Amino acid sequence: MQTLELPQSLQSILSPLFDALPLDQAMAALIVHQPISQQLTQLVGKLVSDPAMRDYPKLQAALWLYVDELDRSHQISQHLKDAEGSYWHGIMHRREGDFSNSHYWFHNAGANHRVYSQIQGYDPHQLIDDVQNNPTDPKLVELQRSEWIALVNHCVSI
Repeated sequence: MQTLELPQSLQSILSPLFDALPLDQAMAALIVHQPISQQLTQLVGKLVSDPAMRDYPKLQAALWLYVDELDRSHQISQHLKDAEGSYWHGIMHRREGDFSNSHYWFHNAGANHRVYSQIQGYDPHQLIDDVQNNPTDPKLVELQRSEWIALVNHCVSI
């Protein structure tokens, strides 16, 4: 699995979340119906309200997905009018089980987004279909985590 490459300023802000929910345990469900826990939801709410996070709405959308809080991620990603916003939007819809809408948003992200090539064995449309056909496959969970890491790394670098 890839590693997160966050600037030190963001690492220090986000370390309480990654300590409470390590990456290898996060996003364990491919399709979710509720946030993982109220405590983690409250923690993310506190973290995204940090003034240093103001310039990172894409990271905010990602953090809500990290704790399976799809509605709050959606509130952010639907207003991001670029390829990365469409990418987060597509992930959110896939994780809620709205597969056709997920395909739509990945189409909007572009057929050759830079992140695609950073994830071994990854095609976003194939992942949508695979999740739809086998929503409990642990290999798909690992691919989902790799996808999240790669897109976070990309979003904090642009």
